[in-house]
Amino acid sequence: MEALLVSYGIDWANLLVRWLHLITGIAWIGASFYFVWLDNSIRPPKPGSDLEKKGVSGELWAVHGGGFYNPQKYLVAPAELPEELHWFKWEAYATWITGVAMLFIVYYFNASAMMVDKSVANLTGPEAVGVGIGTLVLGWIVYDLLCKSPLGKREGLLGLVMFVFIVAVAYLLTHLLSGRAAYIHVGAMIGTIMVGNVLMVIIPGQRKLVEAMKAGRSPDPIHGRKGKQRSVHNNYFTLPILFIMISNHYAMTYTHAYSWLVLAAIMAAGVLIRHFFNLRHKGKVSVGYPIAGVALLLAVAVAIAPRPIVPAAPAASAASAGEGAAPAAAAAPDFARIQAIVTQRCASCHSDKPTQAGFATAPAGMMLQTPELIHQHAAKIFQRAVQTKDMPLANMTQMTDAERAELAAWFQAGAK
Repeated sequence: MEALLVSYGIDWANLLVRWLHLITGIAWIGASFYFVWLDNSIRPPKPGSDLEKKGVSGELWAVHGGGFYNPQKYLVAPAELPEELHWFKWEAYATWITGVAMLFIVYYFNASAMMVDKSVANLTGPEAVGVGIGTLVLGWIVYDLLCKSPLGKREGLLGLVMFVFIVAVAYLLTHLLSGRAAYIHVGAMIGTIMVGNVLMVIIPGQRKLVEAMKAGRSPDPIHGRKGKQRSVHNNYFTLPILFIMISNHYAMTYTHAYSWLVLAAIMAAGVLIRHFFNLRHKGKVSVGYPIAGVALLLAVAVAIAPRPIVPAAPAASAASAGEGAAPAAAAAPDFARIQAIVTQRCASCHSDKPTQAGFATAPAGMMLQTPELIHQHAAKIFQRAVQTKDMPLANMTQMTDAERAELAAWFQAGAK
């Protein structure tokens, strides 16, 4: 009962922290999208106008929610600091804090099940956690150094180098951690880079602008330029990181033999589509970018599509067929055998009362403790245990390839 209550409490912590992470993430990404749109959409004031004389570099008029708005951007800073100044920072900080909390709740507290895959690398739970945390730290250090290097003055080349670096990290992680954990840590690394931009560059630069104005000095425009650069980077990171946030629901991506390459293609598609919208806000419509992005996604979908599985014949049957003869397909096992496999390998988690440590309820609500439930979920069993092979989770119950072949033969024979 104590173990059950602990697992149940962790489920509730997961739910509440995930909900808060979603809320704060929407607020942060929404603000990022809005301000990049604003920067790209404002137009210079008329020459000689009062706005130009006040130092306004651009403005626009908008209507929303029954009211009219007239945001204005100053080239460096207004002549006089307003009494109230809103800072956009807590959305970023709260998103990162809740994201790290989720890493601990979902992955680090149960690393042996959620992060370790012995078929990938023979790591212990603490070693896997060390790889995960090290990835977050290394990602920020490499990115920040690249931005501060001469490469930081060449945005296109910097973007290409960072993309190659992120793909290299994805390749390394998919050869150390389970596919699901590898993907989520690539996303966590990108999220850490994004919040690092806010905490270490954007907000400190804004503080220096404000401090200069309070001291009666002319603010140094370099802080604004650095903040703008990092803000634009964050904007391009958003679509890739949003995909990674939902990727654990789509095992077809992170269980593929070339999962790192699948992730690279999907991230590239996200960047291309984001770039289209950023250009469109400036009045440039380049349809080639979204077309290329969609083409990449279609190529990935085709490349990772499941292939028909032909169960192999038992060795004795193949031998009796004679040399050079095509082996016959294995006969479908009877349901009693299938139920025995599911009960031994799956039902410890997928039941109304899970016996597997760390689970208070059946994952995804799928229960398999009765014949009726096994038949009801036959297609899902085939997909996850045979096609993607991401279940049992980290193969904790040690399902064999022969058992997976039996499940395939049973399903393809009509799951009777």
